[in-house]
Amino acid sequence: MFYPIKFEPVYKDYLWGGENLKKLNKKNLLPVTAESWEISANKDGMGIIANGLYKGRTLESLFLEYGREICGDRGFKQFPLLIKLIDACSDLSVQVHPDDKYAYEHENGGSGKNEMWYVVDAEEGARLVYGLKKGVTKSDFIEAIVKGTVEETLNFVPVKKGDWFNIPSGLVHAIGAGIIIMEVQQNSNTTYRVYDYERVGSDGKKRPLHIEKALDVIDFSNNDIQINKVNVMNGREYLVYNKYFAVQYIERKESYTSDTHNKSFHAYTVISGEMAVAGVEVPLGASVLIPADMGRYTLLGEFKAIKSFVPVI
Repeated sequence: MFYPIKFEPVYKDYLWGGENLKKLNKKNLLPVTAESWEISANKDGMGIIANGLYKGRTLESLFLEYGREICGDRGFKQFPLLIKLIDACSDLSVQVHPDDKYAYEHENGGSGKNEMWYVVDAEEGARLVYGLKKGVTKSDFIEAIVKGTVEETLNFVPVKKGDWFNIPSGLVHAIGAGIIIMEVQQNSNTTYRVYDYERVGSDGKKRPLHIEKALDVIDFSNNDIQINKVNVMNGREYLVYNKYFAVQYIERKESYTSDTHNKSFHAYTVISGEMAVAGVEVPLGASVLIPADMGRYTLLGEFKAIKSFVPVI
């Protein structure tokens, strides 16, 4: 019944975007395109199936009808991941995300937001914010917010193509200008901005900040720092491996065979070359969802891709 599923990308026109997603073969971009939501069952950007028997249906509707076949017998209440491509032509706001407990209590029963970034491309000198400087306390950070010196508290990290970052809930972070990111995250759109460079939107007004909630959820210990850290589980290497998602970098010149074991979907985003699976072509910049019900499958072609799924822990 099930087959490799492709989606129409959902574009977002946030003010810091541009047109660099053309480098990833994206077409019909908005005048300013900040994000392409590749695989999404989120109400703020619902993915529409682009191929096969279920063409035209939303991922959410398919999940509600066939959740076990798509995700395995895991008891998920919603499709668990949201996969994006991000074009940061200017700096994103400095922000933080809540964990599951806080989001459930303060965001109408929603889920938290843990995520990871893979740097698809980066201009020379590009950098991003990854946590706070060592020793910055909550009182220090509050004082910086009051004085307008937040940037002095931030831990800026230089980046290059091929870097990856784990972004746990509670970590202050921001993508910097000149970077294209492939992002894997929990299915949540909850973001608390703490600093936005005094910018104004198209309406001439500053975008809202969420200082109180941000201060509630920031982890000032910064204990979960993972930059370019390889995680080895059961003899396999992962960019990130936690209870929310497992992410791998896959590079092949001919073929790659894997198996869902009917326990989780596998999702791929092609960042170089092109591939095909079960007769479905997946070009550069495209993403494909392999439902759990498919079991063993083979990817053909010369490609580099980011693979993600929800592990059984």
